[in-house]
This record gives sequence, structure tokens and C-alpha cells, in this order.
Amino acid sequence: MRRRPPVQGRGILSGTGLIITGLTATLAALVFPVWSYADRSGPGVDSAEVLADRTIATPYGPLSVQDRDFIAKVRLAGLWELPAGRQAEEKGTTDAVRVAGQHLIDGHTFLDARVRDVAAKLSLPLPGRPTDQQRQWLDILNAAQGDAFDRQFATILRLAHGRVFSLVADVRASTRNSLVRALADDADTTVLDHIKVLEGTGFVDFDAVAREMAASPTPTSPPSVPPTPTADPSPAAPAAPAASASGLSTGWSLPPAVTGPPATP
Repeated sequence: MRRRPPVQGRGILSGTGLIITGLTATLAALVFPVWSYADRSGPGVDSAEVLADRTIATPYGPLSVQDRDFIAKVRLAGLWELPAGRQAEEKGTTDAVRVAGQHLIDGHTFLDARVRDVAAKLSLPLPGRPTDQQRQWLDILNAAQGDAFDRQFATILRLAHGRVFSLVADVRASTRNSLVRALADDADTTVLDHIKVLEGTGFVDFDAVAREMAASPTPTSPPSVPPTPTADPSPAAPAAPAASASGLSTGWSLPPAVTGPPATP
């Protein structure tokens, strides 16, 4: 029985198949590391998001995630506390509440100039509007009138400043960035002044503040303020105006800041 001669086409196909298989394997080897790296970063993560989790080197020292969060929160505080201070000046029923409002305006005008200067030097973007929580607080103050406004203003602002005060202490203790350190010093003196002047109104519900502080490390809802103040606000009076070189138009001095706001061009 005669054997059939080998078919040349099959050999050619077989060789071509080996080449294709080899190319496919090589391509897979090149693609897999890229896919594997992207997968470890999580879905939809780009370079900017990865950078947000890292400490950045700057001429002023390392800039940590906490540092950047602090800078953003100083800006956010001014975006809603300045309007709240203006409301207190207009709607407050006592001198103490109106003076507290003026302290908020003066303090956050100063801190806003400071934080914008720091952010510019560090090439950081800043928020342009308050958070949803902060807008909710402003809505509550917008709707409140009379004594109800005084109680809501003093308690909500005292809660917010208490939370910021803790953050400032953490940042000041741990930051390695000289600009952030100086900003934390200014924020510390300003926030402490605001805490004292808010408590001086006599309208702060300390039980509501304590409950909110214990319930969550970050604000989730406005504190529940009772229909009547827990302490009689009548003895509260604004502190006597003191001579100051701060340049504030009201004559009510803030604690001395480490640095002044940048000169307006």
C-alpha cells in the first residue's frame, strides 16, 4: 500500500499557528502587568486620586494628606461662618450675640486671606462653596428668628468650632510643613477666641454639643437645641473693647496671630 506524500499546506498552517500563538503570549505578557497594576489601584482610579493618598514634597516641608485636609477645612469654615456671623449681627437679640457675630466676621476674614496665601504658595486648589452640612446649618439660621436664632447660632457654631479645634491641635502637633504650622497657629488663636465669645452669649446648649461630639467624630446633623436655653442668657455681656494693633475696624481684638494676612495689591 503506497503512502500519501505529506501535504505542504498543513506544515505552513502549523508553522503560522505557532507564530500567532507566540505573538499572543508575548502581547499577554506585556499587557498583564499593566492590567494587574490598574486592578490593584481599584476601578476608576487615576493618577490624581493616587496622588491624593500621598505626602507631597514642597519647599516648605512635606505636605501630608492631613495637612491638605486641614487647609481645605480652614477655607470651608470661612465660606459658611462669615455668612453666619453677618446673620448674627443683623438678627441677634443681644449685644453678646451680635459681638460674637462680629468676631466670626473678623476672624474668618483674616483666616481666609491666610489660607488663600498658603494654598497659592503650595499650588493647592481650594473649595469654592460650603459643604452640604454647612449649607444645612445656614438654612437653619436663615429660618430662625428671635431667641430661637440666638440659641441655634450659639450652639451650632460652638459645635463646629469644637470639632475644628481638635483638628487644629492634631495638625499643629504632627505637621512637618512650615506654612501649615503657621496657619495652624493662627487658626488656633482665632478658633479659641470664637469658642469663648460664643460661650459668652449664654445661649450655648452644652448638653447638645456634648451629645453630638460623642456621637460622631465628624458632624452629621445639626445639634438638637431645646426650645428654651439651658442657661439664662441675661447675665451675658460682651467683653470690654480693648486697644489693638490688629487693624480690625470694630475695635474688638482677637488673640495675636503669628503672621498677618498678605497685603492687598
